Amino acid sequence: MAFRYKLEILALVTIIAFCIIFFYTNSTMNGADFTGTDTIVAAKISESAGSSERNISPLIPQWVPPSGEIESTLFALQAAAGGFLIGIVFGYWIGQKKQNS
Repeated sequence: MAFRYKLEILALVTIIAFCIIFFYTNSTMNGADFTGTDTIVAAKISESAGSSERNISPLIPQWVPPSGEIESTLFALQAAAGGFLIGIVFGYWIGQKKQNS
C-alpha cells in the first residue's frame, strides 16, 4: 500500500524540482538576454561565413497562416491533441495496473 502512488509522487517531485530550478535561475540571471537559437546561430554564421544562404530549396512551399488568430488556434489544437494523447497513455497505464491488481 505504501507504493500505490509511486508514479504520482515521482511526477510531483519532478514538477517541484523543475520549479525550484526555474525560479533559482530566473532570480540569479539579472538582465539576461533570452534570445532564441535561430538568432544566435544566424549571428554566428554571419560572423564566420559572411552570409547564410540556402543551398537547397524545399519541395513543398512553406505555408504561412493568414492571421495571428489562426496561428494561435492551430497551436492550441496541437497542444490539445498532445494533451489528449498523453491522457490516453496514462489512462491505459492506470487501466493495466488496475487490471493486474
